[in-house]
Amino acid sequence: MMRYVLSLLVALAFWVAPVVAQDGPLRIEITEGVIEPLPFAAPDFVSDNATGADLGRKIADVVAADLTGTGLFREIQPDAFISRVTSFSSPVQFADWKAINAQALITGAVTADGSGKLVVRFRLYDVFAGQELGQGLQLEGTQDGWRRMAHKVADQVYSRITGEAPYFDSRVVFVAESGPKDQRSKRLAIMDYDGANVSYLTDSASIVLAPRFSPDGKRVLYTSYESGFPRIYVMDVGSVQRRVLESQDGQMSFAPRFGPDGRAVLYSVSRGGNTDLYRMDIDSGASTRLTTAPSIETAPSFSPDGSRIVFESDRSGTPQLYVMPAGGGEAQRISFGQGRYGTPVWSPRGDLIAFTKQSKGRFHIGVMRTDGSEERLLTASFLDEGPTWSPNGRVIMFTRETQGAQGSASLYSVDITGRNLRQVATTTGASDPSWSPLQD
Repeated sequence: MMRYVLSLLVALAFWVAPVVAQDGPLRIEITEGVIEPLPFAAPDFVSDNATGADLGRKIADVVAADLTGTGLFREIQPDAFISRVTSFSSPVQFADWKAINAQALITGAVTADGSGKLVVRFRLYDVFAGQELGQGLQLEGTQDGWRRMAHKVADQVYSRITGEAPYFDSRVVFVAESGPKDQRSKRLAIMDYDGANVSYLTDSASIVLAPRFSPDGKRVLYTSYESGFPRIYVMDVGSVQRRVLESQDGQMSFAPRFGPDGRAVLYSVSRGGNTDLYRMDIDSGASTRLTTAPSIETAPSFSPDGSRIVFESDRSGTPQLYVMPAGGGEAQRISFGQGRYGTPVWSPRGDLIAFTKQSKGRFHIGVMRTDGSEERLLTASFLDEGPTWSPNGRVIMFTRETQGAQGSASLYSVDITGRNLRQVATTTGASDPSWSPLQD
């Protein structure tokens, strides 16, 4: 496994307003208003050999792509540079970078040897203040892990300038889709958050649905029709070993999700025309029924502290969102807008719940406070569904499907203000994303 040596990581604390300050310390302050992206320069990381120079270019490119992908940063292209960074230790010519309006400057160096080892160093500068922002960072690993190193660097830049937790060094498990709409093959796949480094966890012999990461990112829950009946499996991502979570014959079990401790699993069981929520201890297999209403209860999600569960139920006549204690009990309805609500997911910050909404022939991804207040719809299309949160609770990824016989599913992301809607690059059709925590 790749090793990282982080030298004194300093994140400055910044809060929220819609301007980028130039007179004081470098920062981006974020609100729901219009943000003017902060211009930055990221020259190729320097090296003393050809292998290192190639990796230095690639790392700088990924760092720049991570930052610009947030919508909060704007890269200044190299052809505008006045100064050239030829040595990691040389003094920075701040006047040259200020002249092209670079407010942040990222410099780096790579050392790559014949054994496959890679060392990456980086510094971040506040150009207008003429000083380094925080202290340097050094990463050590293997050359085939250069993309993770780049994401680590971008995470530090993002955190130091915004004051928010990072999210670039993370992965997404999803359902990779291929073939015509009426005969679509589906298999589990995993990738970096930006669509790179795709690998497959299952074949396409049977339908798979709704993969969900464990809190440590090492296991995945999913539903499979391998037996001809929906059953829940848990898979170790590293070894791709899996086992079925036991259920009684004749019961359909689906919509699984881990609890915040990684030991409890919430899921739905359909039996005798009724669907209820259950909670299972994943090690012992012991299960507890949480709901008994004569209605369909599904899509459960724990709060980050494990004390409450949000879920979808049609007990009021149409699918709506409800919150109840984690051990079961009285549920409180929290969705009251026009339309049908589903697939709720609690934010890792604990302050918001993301959901899918169907209203007036359109599908939306939205967010609301945990009491149902301040509902905001972030997207609208023929079919948007299945939100999943970035590790820092800033961005939501979801499935968007186009209509018609040739319609296909793709992954998109949007931030919680509704800005910066982007398609995630995947090599096949893709659906049902689940975002991992930050990697170790």
